[in-house]
Amino acid sequence: MSRTASSVHEVGASRGSAWAVNGALGLLAIVALAPLAWMLSVSFMPTGEASGFPPPLLPSALTFDNYRQLFARAGMGRYFVNSLVVSGAITLGALLVNTMAGYAFAKLRFRGRERLFQILLGALVIPAQVAMLPLFLMMKGMGLVNSFGAVIIPALATVFGIFLVRQYARSIPDELLEAARIDGAGELRIFFQIVLPMLKPVLVTLTIFTFMAAWNDFMWPLIVLTDQSNYTLPVAIAALSREHIQDVEMMMASAVVTVIPVLLLFIALQRYYIQGLLLGSVKG
Repeated sequence: MSRTASSVHEVGASRGSAWAVNGALGLLAIVALAPLAWMLSVSFMPTGEASGFPPPLLPSALTFDNYRQLFARAGMGRYFVNSLVVSGAITLGALLVNTMAGYAFAKLRFRGRERLFQILLGALVIPAQVAMLPLFLMMKGMGLVNSFGAVIIPALATVFGIFLVRQYARSIPDELLEAARIDGAGELRIFFQIVLPMLKPVLVTLTIFTFMAAWNDFMWPLIVLTDQSNYTLPVAIAALSREHIQDVEMMMASAVVTVIPVLLLFIALQRYYIQGLLLGSVKG
């Protein structure tokens, strides 16, 4: 076989492999997105239509009654605002706390730094449920039970967030920080004016992780929020499902309302999210 024919064969084989890989990825994407697409379709179906067998894929008549009932009768608007306030506060607070802690573990020298960081990493293997009882007693002692503060404060510092920022911050040149100190800049000025702009990719990644975790959290808000008016969306939907267990269309509409904010956030920040993960995995 001539060199030209061999090259053509290799190009054809590589194209065939690419088509096979892309086809497999497309099939997996369809399998992954099919439940979400059906959930969206059911949310626009008239009441009772989704309970038929076999269940229809598309609504016979497009209706927004499920969404109107969800916000008018079930008070979903209040729960949506509650989740938005709690998730936004957790995200902003966690960004500040985790970023400062991660930077300190990466670049500041203090006694016991490595040992303390090892202890933090060891906490990753402890299930969160183990700490819920003592944490609840702490919140009760502080008088925060049945308030947003009881949901927000425990989520302000996470081991994963500190670890993620530390790994990325280790790539910041020490010479740059030393030059700023020689010029008379304080540590806070160095952090906010030099370090934070350089941490933009990992900050976006941490924002997505933190917001999604806070928005989807169910167990802890269920424990500390006793007043129904303070419920977040996951807790409110669980309570609503007990009252409307047969109303599949309304429950699907509530699921769509819950999914849309995190989906939009991920789509908007997807490029920075992937960049932050890749850079954080290879630097340091």
